[in-house]
Amino acid sequence: MRQPSDTLDEAGRGQRIALRGNVLVLTENTDSVAAQLSGAPGPTPGELLRTPLMNNISTDEIIPGWCCYWYDEKLGDYAYLGLRDKKITEGALRRFAPQIIVSGEAKGCGSSREHAVYAEKYAGAEIVFARSFERIYEQNCRNVGIITCTDFGLLEELLAGAELPLTAFTRQANDVERAIIDLGGLFRFNQHGSRITPGFDATRPLNVVEKILQSTLSSRNPLPDGSSVRVGESYFVEADVRFSHEYVTPMAAGMFGQQFGSEAELADPDSCYFFQDHLSLAGPVLERRANGAELIARVEDLGTRQREFATVGKGHFIGPGANGGSRAICHNHILESVARPGDVVIGTDSHTCTAGAVGALAFGVGATDIANSWYNREILVKVPPVVRVELDGALRPGVCAKDVMLHLLPHPEIAGHRTLGKVLLFTSPDGAVLSIDERATLCNMAVEAGAMTALFEADGTTRDHVERRPGSAPVRDVPVSDPGARYASVVRVALDTVEPMVALPGDPRNSVPLASVREEVRIDKAYGGSCTGGKAEDMDMYASVFALARDQGRRVPDGVQAYIQVGSEAVLAHAAEHGYLDLFAQVGVTVLPPSCGACINAGPGVSERPDEITVSAQNRNFPGRSGPGQVYLVSPYVVAASAIAGRLSSVEDALLADRVQA
Repeated sequence: MRQPSDTLDEAGRGQRIALRGNVLVLTENTDSVAAQLSGAPGPTPGELLRTPLMNNISTDEIIPGWCCYWYDEKLGDYAYLGLRDKKITEGALRRFAPQIIVSGEAKGCGSSREHAVYAEKYAGAEIVFARSFERIYEQNCRNVGIITCTDFGLLEELLAGAELPLTAFTRQANDVERAIIDLGGLFRFNQHGSRITPGFDATRPLNVVEKILQSTLSSRNPLPDGSSVRVGESYFVEADVRFSHEYVTPMAAGMFGQQFGSEAELADPDSCYFFQDHLSLAGPVLERRANGAELIARVEDLGTRQREFATVGKGHFIGPGANGGSRAICHNHILESVARPGDVVIGTDSHTCTAGAVGALAFGVGATDIANSWYNREILVKVPPVVRVELDGALRPGVCAKDVMLHLLPHPEIAGHRTLGKVLLFTSPDGAVLSIDERATLCNMAVEAGAMTALFEADGTTRDHVERRPGSAPVRDVPVSDPGARYASVVRVALDTVEPMVALPGDPRNSVPLASVREEVRIDKAYGGSCTGGKAEDMDMYASVFALARDQGRRVPDGVQAYIQVGSEAVLAHAAEHGYLDLFAQVGVTVLPPSCGACINAGPGVSERPDEITVSAQNRNFPGRSGPGQVYLVSPYVVAASAIAGRLSSVEDALLADRVQA
């Protein structure tokens, strides 16, 4: 099977760029987008630029999850099949063959899937313009040789017939990024043997993010005496933990063999993890589709290829569970058993940031980056600005970290793409306000704010969590921020003012207080699970509400399907030990084994029709993410209350909240 990297221009990237093909302008009006692709007469690209552009185009929209079962040129046929309103047909983008694709703010939000940029590349795209880009999407584009640009003045010049030097498009890049762009991608950069010397600052106080990066610098860019890393500069650092799941491992494995040779070995395989968690419950969902047999065969092939690669490479394979599904969702396992304070953790999933709960610098990467890191442990990181988020006080009963995150997303210092590419550093002047599981929820959803990642500085709670692991070494020499360290901004949250929240369908950033939703929202499904809502403490929250329902003789009403999905076998054991499995069954809730499941449109709990309504504890609700229906994002408390009420409901409204144990 042909690998994506085969398509790189063997002559290298030319140094001058002119418009010689089509331009696709992704406007808010999806009829206009469909008309452009059909070739129908209409406004020129220049005229379309004066209309509202589509913002927040997620990678789920660029390439739906089921299309990622392929990792060859077929991706070009699937480009934009998930775009909102579903007016793009298979093969339409490839037939149009856009040289340039244009959109608005936060292009490429959501999943880290490199399949998205390859779908655009295989459809003909060479340059992508947007008002702003999400970090992983932009890095994936750079790695595979697609130029990204936010300067619409250059676009106007191209439309006017100008021929421009490549340097015009790389003015905002640092020297390392510019070299990768000039050479047509990361692998080309490595093959060229380029050794760009990045800039450094003089010694200065560092925040914890800068300290972690500085302590893990690769020998390719050593720290000069009397120097500190510089914000905005890119350095190769050595990752402590690398992991991938079955969606991405086969694609990256093909790149690895092609770029480094069939005899290449994983560098430090004991720090490499391979998870079969995303598609472990996909069968029952896929078999209902017209091409279900083909899709199931593709899923099985992905799993086989991943297992073979992990076995040959001698990495850790975290596969099927004893009770179906998986042993663990990747993020849950890394949080429970692997990540330590000060680690650099990279994974082929945008929610890798979950491990920030234990003080690790953890972030998502694409297939090219993970393949490169398997060979040399290196990952290129641009030192990010850090936003310090101070959590004051304590949460009220029935309010949890999920509500805090949904409260933060519309915050004036967070909203409007102000945290794109930055790191959220959560702190508390009162000490250990939140448990590790609750910290994990906040870190997990940092990417929904457009951030690179999030973390908490390690403290006693962190040490207790890490040192409870079997065979764990004591936690010592934990990095902490220096007095006088720099921050891009400081955000203060009074926890006792946070109320139950809900993100309305379409985007996690559509978050509002639950009490502000005045109309009745009848639900068809309630889903409590995913890496965000499938932890042990989440089970405690669901159980506290369902126990109230049981005591009142209530259960999930007819016409509503309710699911609780554990994030790992350890969480399942926790639920069994506390009697939750019996409790959930008594109130009519189906318990599912570990898997990404409905969150990735690959397991029980997905919607089947556009008019279906789901309340979910997962982390994102982009169009088509969990099926064709509408998804409301809420806390575990509200998932349970809504399941019992049969409608979007607070615990107070449904079941007398003053009895809920926070």
